[in-house]
Amino acid sequence: MVNTTEHEQILLKGLAQNDKNSIESIYRENYTSIQSFVLNNNGSVDDARDIFQEAMIVLYEKSGLATFSLNCQIKTYLYSICRRLWLKRLQQLGRFSTQLEILEEIVPVEEEIVDHEKKNEDFILMEHAMGKIGEPCKSLLDAYYLQKKNMQEIAGEFGYTNADNAKTQKYKCLVRLKKLFFAQYKNT
Repeated sequence: MVNTTEHEQILLKGLAQNDKNSIESIYRENYTSIQSFVLNNNGSVDDARDIFQEAMIVLYEKSGLATFSLNCQIKTYLYSICRRLWLKRLQQLGRFSTQLEILEEIVPVEEEIVDHEKKNEDFILMEHAMGKIGEPCKSLLDAYYLQKKNMQEIAGEFGYTNADNAKTQKYKCLVRLKKLFFAQYKNT
């Protein structure tokens, strides 16, 4: 398995060479969080697309420079660019009256980046824990939390006699997942 830094270096190299797969991977891995940020801050889906596209152009231009060295994750870099661009856009549209500089003194971007990186590290740990949990727990938790299936559907799909048995199994899987997650968490 390629580690995150190697994976991101490969993506940046691909981006600099205008590789379609690298560009699609960067979009897939990062767009959702940017869209959520814009939607939660008086924006629309179209606004999020525009802002993300602008940030991708900045990253593309930077990735082509020999002097460019990314010292954080791509997700963090794009998030900080998008945040700054969106706040400027809000200010220009008059939906945001405070000057951008004053806002950055109140909510420094650096603190938000650190929080964002911490959450990202936690997600990576959870992803590793999910990889170690095994079946049927992995599929059951995926069905409930990601596919949003109800307990009755899960009972039928996984062969449990009723929804209560499926719920009990989900609980046991969650306990197991928490143990795996926190064991890793203590080691970091």
